[in-house]
Amino acid sequence: MESNGDGILARFFNSRHVGDASKPSFIGQSASFECGAVVRVSLRIDESQRITEAKFRAAGCSFLVASVSLLLDEVIGKTTGEAAAIAQDVGGLEEKLGSLAVERSECLTLAHEALLSAIRNYSDSARDVWEGDEALICTCFCVSERTIEREIQAKGLRTIAEVTASCSAGGGCRSCYPLIEDILGAVNSEW
Repeated sequence: MESNGDGILARFFNSRHVGDASKPSFIGQSASFECGAVVRVSLRIDESQRITEAKFRAAGCSFLVASVSLLLDEVIGKTTGEAAAIAQDVGGLEEKLGSLAVERSECLTLAHEALLSAIRNYSDSARDVWEGDEALICTCFCVSERTIEREIQAKGLRTIAEVTASCSAGGGCRSCYPLIEDILGAVNSEW
């Protein structure tokens, strides 16, 4: 992406992924009180947790639209875990958008927050319909409650960061953080 305003305008006028993902879809939103911008991202996710379609609607500046469009380019075809990792790396998109990105960091944040919100909605939905023998805690990386408990016990883990490093749980959209905290509390209180 060009580092000047012309590149942003070109991306704005040739935005990809505008609209709504086909049903069923998972929706995430973010908004700014500072500038009044609003972003809505909708994702269609297949049974292998891959994003097959990503669309957005935005009310905001050309930089916001260009940011969301570029971000969605990056996540189509990725798993929800991979997409969540991309959404947490604001610096990666900032590099692609160039020098204006520093001045417009709020726009980048809005794009990333809307994507993460959609992934969290998917994760919450996947946990609700899970029919496995063990409780599914981290849907981004398919980590069960029993796996997390075993890792905590075997390695004496005390924090979410340690659990994530050990078995990847919590490394995606982070919607499972409260569940991992509960497991940490329960397992560590048994000791």
